[in-house]
Amino acid sequence: MFDLYLNELIEWNKKFNLTAITEPEKIRLKHFADSLALLDVIKLTNESVIDVGAGAGFPGLPLKIACPGIKLTLLEATGKKVEFLKHIISRLNLTDVTIIKGRAEETVQEYREKFALAVARAVAKLNILAEYCLPFVKVGGLFIAYKEWPVDEEVAGAQKAVKILGGKVRDIKKIELLNSNLARSLVIVEKISPTPPQYPRRTGTAKKRPLR
Repeated sequence: MFDLYLNELIEWNKKFNLTAITEPEKIRLKHFADSLALLDVIKLTNESVIDVGAGAGFPGLPLKIACPGIKLTLLEATGKKVEFLKHIISRLNLTDVTIIKGRAEETVQEYREKFALAVARAVAKLNILAEYCLPFVKVGGLFIAYKEWPVDEEVAGAQKAVKILGGKVRDIKKIELLNSNLARSLVIVEKISPTPPQYPRRTGTAKKRPLR
């Protein structure tokens, strides 16, 4: 399944800019192995999971392949990436996968606090990601952010935002990817209280005026 995913990604990337990583071995390491790093931290069985800003499907689809029992939702705003997601889900014969085309700020009301786990591998700072992701997570659930290593300073700067949004940073795990010198931080945030209804704010506000 991963080989099929890889080949389809490379072919589609010739027409659409889905990823800057195009060499097969680098895709296996920086997309597949990286996405699966989460499984070194938690076990997934049949949980409801939302991938916020799914792009070409990372980390959500590798997690679904490895843990077929999860109920996965992919949230992505870019049309060509949504089309690829529909195509690859069909090619892989995956079930219990929902695709939402839109932004977190626009779609959260229908899905507020519905998920046991939200994941994000976006490049935004943690305080911005938290505003996008934590509103989707039910109390008692987790938001896990894929970040570069080290990440301590970024986490320290996001503590107030995480608290405002109903979360608490539970742990930071360093994961070394396969037999490489690449390391990934997984920031584990527990949802301990409901997110106030005014969050996330209007589209673009979290980036322009991030919570500090």
